Amino acid sequence: QVKVVESGGGSVQAGGSLRLSCLASGDTYCNVDRSWYRQAPGKERELVSTIESDGGTTYADSVKGRFTISQDHAKSTVYLEMNSLKPEDTAMYYCKTSRPGIGWCDFWGQGTQVTVSS
Repeated sequence: QVKVVESGGGSVQAGGSLRLSCLASGDTYCNVDRSWYRQAPGKERELVSTIESDGGTTYADSVKGRFTISQDHAKSTVYLEMNSLKPEDTAMYYCKTSRPGIGWCDFWGQGTQVTVSS
């Protein structure tokens, strides 16, 4: 089992920056890939970014060039650096662990709120 805890959310002005953290503890078997999702009021949850254990990354088109995902294996922590924030980035951000092909390895955190004002 894996416990996932997100932190780093808050309220910022448009154009500002935040760094989110995702700490995963417990069995490392399921901690192969790590993803950030977000969900705004009235909208579906969407995939923002993914990082694989070997460092490979993907980003949603809406955040390319503004967000950067990274990992610190020693701390078992994944980060999402968010720059040039826009009001449309306002959402609850969730972290998820996964292992390809193993559905029961999907573990979600409680989320951290990001609010961007104009």
